[in-house]
Amino acid sequence: MEDLAHYRTVSKSSLIPMRYQIEQDIRERIEIGIWKPGQQLPSEMELCTLYKVSRTTMRQAISHLVDEGLIIRERGRGSFIRDSMITAGARGLTSFSDEMAALGKRAGAKVLSIQKEPASAEMAKRLRIKEEEPMVVIKRIRYANESPVGIQVASLPSARFPGLETADFTNQSLYAYLQQRYGVVVAEAEEIFTIISISGTDAKLLAIADGTCGFHVERLTFDDNKEPFEFVTSLMRGDRYRIQLFLRAPRRFS
Repeated sequence: MEDLAHYRTVSKSSLIPMRYQIEQDIRERIEIGIWKPGQQLPSEMELCTLYKVSRTTMRQAISHLVDEGLIIRERGRGSFIRDSMITAGARGLTSFSDEMAALGKRAGAKVLSIQKEPASAEMAKRLRIKEEEPMVVIKRIRYANESPVGIQVASLPSARFPGLETADFTNQSLYAYLQQRYGVVVAEAEEIFTIISISGTDAKLLAIADGTCGFHVERLTFDDNKEPFEFVTSLMRGDRYRIQLFLRAPRRFS
């Protein structure tokens, strides 16, 4: 438990409700850097003791700070000071690893599975291969600074990438590996973003509560010959990932 002397005692005689006093004290700690982005908060019971308030009052204060976006709760881990959001966009087509490096974050991955699967009619159409033709399907949890950000499932034609299913993508970029091993250069991609509710196993893997909003992303990737070679679906945490677009007005409006 942290030193009690470092905490402001909530005054029950104040006209300001205790919940608001706690919220303000925590905000100040975050602003001046006593509690830093990514740092875990003391447990609920420790905070109750530190501030000398009930669990109900403490839960109300923490819940309000969660709603403000200053604190995040992670299933099975506790509450943390929210790290800066990962902002995607306006940097061109890059791998997740390169995207995180550009933001000064450490990219990581946990491979959940990598195996061959027959292409469905829809997938065959997207990748311009025959239905039932083998694909290599790679499912990974993607991390930024050891915190889960998304779940990605990449499907690639097995015939074009023989032996891909034996590679280890825990600590290396898929795009870099494809270029080095197969000479495939990523040139362009089409992406579709949809707002969804993340629940069940996906929510557990991302350490978020059931029903948390996030992004469902579909990406079809093309090589420099404009041939599609990868289709990826991603579930991205809405509290850790956002999209930034730059819009330019036409010279004249009709």
